[in-house]
Amino acid sequence: MSQDDQSHSFAPTDGMTKNPNDPKYLDPEALQGELNRTFDLCQSCRLCFKYCQSFPTLFKAVDNNDGDARGLDDGVVRQIVDECFGCQLCYVKCPYTDADEHEYQLDFPALMLRARAVRVEREGVPTREKMLSDPDRLGRQGTMLPALANTANRTRLFRVMLEKATGIHRDKLLPSFEKPTFDDWFAKETDGRRETPNSTHRVVLFATCFVNYNNPTIGRDALEVLTHNHCQVACPEVNCCGMPALDAGDVKTAKQRARRNVEALLPFVERGYRVAVINPTCSLMLRHEYPLLLDDPTNRPLANAARQVAEATRDICEMLVGQRKAGELREDYLSTPDSAIAYHVPCHLRRQSIGFPAQQLMKRIPGVKVRRVEQCSGHDGTWAMKREYYRISLQNGTKAFEEMQDVESEIWASDCPLAAVQFEQATGCRPLHPVQVLARAYRKDGFPHPTESTAEDAAAS
Repeated sequence: MSQDDQSHSFAPTDGMTKNPNDPKYLDPEALQGELNRTFDLCQSCRLCFKYCQSFPTLFKAVDNNDGDARGLDDGVVRQIVDECFGCQLCYVKCPYTDADEHEYQLDFPALMLRARAVRVEREGVPTREKMLSDPDRLGRQGTMLPALANTANRTRLFRVMLEKATGIHRDKLLPSFEKPTFDDWFAKETDGRRETPNSTHRVVLFATCFVNYNNPTIGRDALEVLTHNHCQVACPEVNCCGMPALDAGDVKTAKQRARRNVEALLPFVERGYRVAVINPTCSLMLRHEYPLLLDDPTNRPLANAARQVAEATRDICEMLVGQRKAGELREDYLSTPDSAIAYHVPCHLRRQSIGFPAQQLMKRIPGVKVRRVEQCSGHDGTWAMKREYYRISLQNGTKAFEEMQDVESEIWASDCPLAAVQFEQATGCRPLHPVQVLARAYRKDGFPHPTESTAEDAAAS
């Protein structure tokens, strides 16, 4: 094949689209053309062999098919699609993406999402995926009687029964439920106003469903850091960002959740608020997926609203770095671990191409050195919970576990709360969210060592 012919074969087909509102999106024939093109391009490159099981499975299948990537068995294609857990590191490393302004416009993880959506259109949403893709419902149920739910989740007999009924692996460490939820606590703290008093910077804190139901302490620490830095913080009623539903191929539900969140956030954005998101997966949804999910030509106002919300959305540490660059971030830290911090960079943060804002913030604490680990933890939403992928997820996270342990630090940090659960599963150590590290450093008793200025103040008194 000549270079011109090869280039032409790798160009997007007429079935190319990433917009779920495009009629081609759920067209099986249009999808197949893009799968053929993508598989052919990926097998000719093979740069991403190390990121997940999808690529080794693809390459082996092509090799067994006389090098032809365009006639793979349907069962193999299904396996390739299911083994993609959406870390998106292949997109970060791929030289052929629209982010690099390349004519091929390759986006392997987006295509895998589309393939699952086409399957769901044909087969419906499986029971397990339907359950796992609704964390708000699980959270409400779990926080009704959290002690009972947590005890059950750590009881062997119950977990064996749960595995048989739902396919959630019996050994998977599940997040605990906590009461009061962050939403309930914040509403009580603000006497039902759901907003702190007027201050210099206006911020909506998108706490995420995990923080709300499973680890409200992260939300309280985030609020402490924001208010310490002169932020007026609002927490309107929102729902799950929709990523679990989208990952399951349930585009309809993902759209519904995106719409509700946009409608809740837009009035604040129009008043000049920024949206600070605690979990990088959720900020990735708001910034990158909402403008696509809601890009409906029959509802231009909603599409425009999604873009407005996306433009106002920031990772919480990214927003704080912005304040620091403007000279408006307080660095009056009172205590320090006076040591290295092992910092895990989540895949979905890297996908946003915003650098390492948490590292920039934590290294400003006196005595702190940040050792960065850029390996995938292997958790990736609900993927690690599933019976067939639980052990594979731990294998995928091996490099991350080892590199974090190599730092020999008592303080671990990760922006992703679910990655933190994975680290606890594999090593027994659960990382803090970086904003929790900042919150502790602002307190006299947050870390064992007083900062130099605190020690001087104590001596003077």
